[in-house]
Amino acid sequence: MRLIVAIMGLALLAGCVVPSQPVSLPPQTTAQTEPSARAKQNFLMAVNAMEPVAEQYCRALTQYQNCDFQIAIDDRPSQSPNAFQTLDTQGRPVLAFNLALIANAENVDELAFVMGHEAAHHIMGHIPQQQQSASQGAMLAGLLIAVSGGDEAAILKAQQFGASVGARRFSKGFELEADALGAELTERAGFDALRGAAYFDRLPDPGDQFLGSHPPNSARRATVQKVVNGLR
Repeated sequence: MRLIVAIMGLALLAGCVVPSQPVSLPPQTTAQTEPSARAKQNFLMAVNAMEPVAEQYCRALTQYQNCDFQIAIDDRPSQSPNAFQTLDTQGRPVLAFNLALIANAENVDELAFVMGHEAAHHIMGHIPQQQQSASQGAMLAGLLIAVSGGDEAAILKAQQFGASVGARRFSKGFELEADALGAELTERAGFDALRGAAYFDRLPDPGDQFLGSHPPNSARRATVQKVVNGLR
């Protein structure tokens, strides 16, 4: 596992070796998003506890899956709190967190839960599933316009729309799946998933929008509660 500072060479957004020594938070921060000393300590604690658990689950639950998790810090200024899972150009899974999220998390459990959620996206293969759904949506939409006599520009526009719809087709389900497995990873690493999922309470509720990318916050909290009840 490596701690990466710059977000470079990443192949697609969604979304290792157990470190012999604890990773250290790089000093490249800006005054606007500078995490406190406590926030830095919480992040490092979460990384060092969650990464080996995520790797263990990845290797146990998948075949032919790259489980060499890379932890990345996006230090670009003036961003809203965000984390995502992606793949680098070599196909390795990257769990990326920006400084605003690290600074905004109220405790280590929240950081651990976010890491578990993003790792779960990779373990459950959500990126390739999303790619396939987007490709199918683009092909179908383009075919419909072509059959109806649309020109090249119309076909391209339809393909772009179809890809967007296809990519969002299962996104709410993917988020709930990642919440469930992420809660289990968080608990197995010794953190409190319910306390971690309280992060949802500070996020705008997306509701149940048609083709929305995220499910309602209430559904996410209920998913985590169900997993924790089963584990405890």
